[in-house]
Amino acid sequence: MRTTFDQEQPGPDGVLGELTAVREARQEVERREAALVRRARNEGIVWEQIAASLGVSKQAVHRKYAGRRLARGQSRS
Repeated sequence: MRTTFDQEQPGPDGVLGELTAVREARQEVERREAALVRRARNEGIVWEQIAASLGVSKQAVHRKYAGRRLARGQSRS
């Protein structure tokens, strides 16, 4: 079974190189998501709205991000 992902010829590292690229992309998406959640909270957006945008429950997004600092160098009050 072929997917739309494997329509291109694999690079010199083959499938392992592609898997590494997927891992790196996933890490970048996680960093971007965290930054956007932090920005949303700093702008006063509530957890329910953030959760709805991410397609997860309020509890899930709160559990994942609530313990993180809202902004670099800013303590939580």
